[in-house]
Amino acid sequence: MSTVLVTGGSGFIGVHTILQLLAAGHDVRTTLRNPDRSADVIAMLRQGGAAAPDKVGFVTADLLRDDGWREAAAGCDYVLHVASPLGSRVPEDENELIVPARQGTLRVLRAARDAGVKRVVVTSSFAAIGYGHSPQTEPFDETVWSNLEGPDVQAYPKSKTLAERAAWDFVAREGNGLELAVVNPTAVFGPALGPDFSESIGIIKALLDGAMPAVPRIHFGLVDVRDVADLHLRAMTSPNARGERFLAVAGEIMSVQQVGRVLREKLGSQARRVPRFQVPDWMMRLAARRNPLARAALPLLGKVRRSTSAKAQRVLGWKPRGNEEMIVATAESLIGLGLVKA
Repeated sequence: MSTVLVTGGSGFIGVHTILQLLAAGHDVRTTLRNPDRSADVIAMLRQGGAAAPDKVGFVTADLLRDDGWREAAAGCDYVLHVASPLGSRVPEDENELIVPARQGTLRVLRAARDAGVKRVVVTSSFAAIGYGHSPQTEPFDETVWSNLEGPDVQAYPKSKTLAERAAWDFVAREGNGLELAVVNPTAVFGPALGPDFSESIGIIKALLDGAMPAVPRIHFGLVDVRDVADLHLRAMTSPNARGERFLAVAGEIMSVQQVGRVLREKLGSQARRVPRFQVPDWMMRLAARRNPLARAALPLLGKVRRSTSAKAQRVLGWKPRGNEEMIVATAESLIGLGLVKA
C-alpha cells in the first residue's frame, strides 16, 4: 500500500483520517507542531480502535516555519493536508489566521512537489464557498467561492478561501504535475476520541453542560468526521478526483435549537441541561460587547446557507451518515470520555 502524510495529526479530522488510513493498510506519517503530542495521538488512535497505532511516524513541523516539511514529505505517495488554524474567536488581526493558513498550505505543496508526491488533498471548508453572498434559496455547490468583499466576512472564512485559492494557483503555475483535490466540509461532528475535537463539537458540549441558558439563532450544515475522513481517502485515490473540489455535508441544515431537540429526544436525562429556548438576536448583540464567542457568532445570526454534496456522492460514491446519528454519536463520545459535566 501507499505511504501517506497527514498534516496536523493531533486534530479531530486528522486523527480520524489516520485511523481510516491504517485500517486500509497504508503506511502513515503525520506532522505535529509539538512532538510531545505524539503520545496523545497514539492514545486517541487506541481509543478509535487502531490495531497498531505505534506504527505511525511523527515529524515535527509548523505551518509558520520551513523546518521539517521536506523530511515529512520525503518518500510519500500522497499528502492529506488537514492542519489549519481554527477561529473560535475574532482575532485582533485577521492575519493571525490568514497567514498560517495560506503560507502553511504553500509550504506543504512545495514539499510535496519536491518529494514527487502524486496527489495532495487539502482540507478546505464550506467557509470558502458560502460566505459573503446575498441570501439564496438554491443550495451552494463547489462552483461557488466565498465573496471576501461581502458584508460580515470574518477572518476564518477569509483564511480558508485565500488558502484554497493559493493552493489551486500554485498547482496550476508551479505544480510540475502535482495533482490536487480539495474537500470542503461544513460543521464537523462525530465521535470525539479525546479532548482534541472540532469547534463544532464545542456546541454539543456547551449544550450538554448547560453552558448556554438559551441558544442563538444560528443554522449550519453538518457532516460526520468519519465521513469527512472517508471522503479524503476517496479523493486521494480516485482518478475522477483530480482537480476537483468536494463539498462535504450530510443533509439538511439544522439550527442549534434543533440540535438541542435531538439531544433531549435521544439522550433523555443525560440531556437534562440542554436549553429549550432561543436567544433573541438583540440579546446576542448585547452580549457580544463583552463576550468574544458571542461576537464571533454575530455574522451567523439568522443566516440560512444550504449546500449539497451531490457531486461527492455522484463522482466518488460517497454516502454520509444522517444528522441525528452523528449528533448522538458526538454526545455519547463526550459523555463516555468524561468531557461533559455529570
